[in-house]
Amino acid sequence: MMSFALLGAGWVLWLMIALSVGVLALSLERGLMLSRDSSPRSALAPAVDAFFQKGDVPAFKKTLEGIGGMEARVLIAGLEVSGRGVESAQKAMEGTATAERLRMERGLAFIATVGSNAPFLGLFGTVLGIIKAFHDLAKDMASASGAVMAGISEALVSTAVGLLVAIPAVVLYNLLMRTVKSRLAVSESLADQVLARLHAHVES
Repeated sequence: MMSFALLGAGWVLWLMIALSVGVLALSLERGLMLSRDSSPRSALAPAVDAFFQKGDVPAFKKTLEGIGGMEARVLIAGLEVSGRGVESAQKAMEGTATAERLRMERGLAFIATVGSNAPFLGLFGTVLGIIKAFHDLAKDMASASGAVMAGISEALVSTAVGLLVAIPAVVLYNLLMRTVKSRLAVSESLADQVLARLHAHVES
């Protein structure tokens, strides 16, 4: 354990740098995926309004396929089984929404883990650095004081880097999760509207 502690805080700093690069790369990939896979509201809203007025399921489904995006896929899943009843359509939409949520949240656990644990990792590096600094001081009390102060200063940097890694990671995670929840809320709202129209069509 002492041999491990005497490695100092250097490797911890490099580890946190690698984690921060991973967080930024994953956040960029998730952000691009979420923005590109969204059904444009400007096209989706008129399509839903037209379905409410006419109740034409095949035409509505064809329009949604042309629009594309996560919200459209949820509605299409219900329309495909709407002939079996409103309950079947509801279950199909709910199942598709769950699958879409899992797909959108893929990788976000890594960002959350880094955001919550980077400060502790930085503190761990600081402890290792201070242990190494005092070990060097114990070996040579006369000439090692300057090196010890430099070692302690370097060790404290590890805590600062841990906070610098954690804060952006937490912010990015919250932004991405807010986007995911917003997209799911929109799809759920649209699904409820479509189901209501299907139910009215069945009763009529």
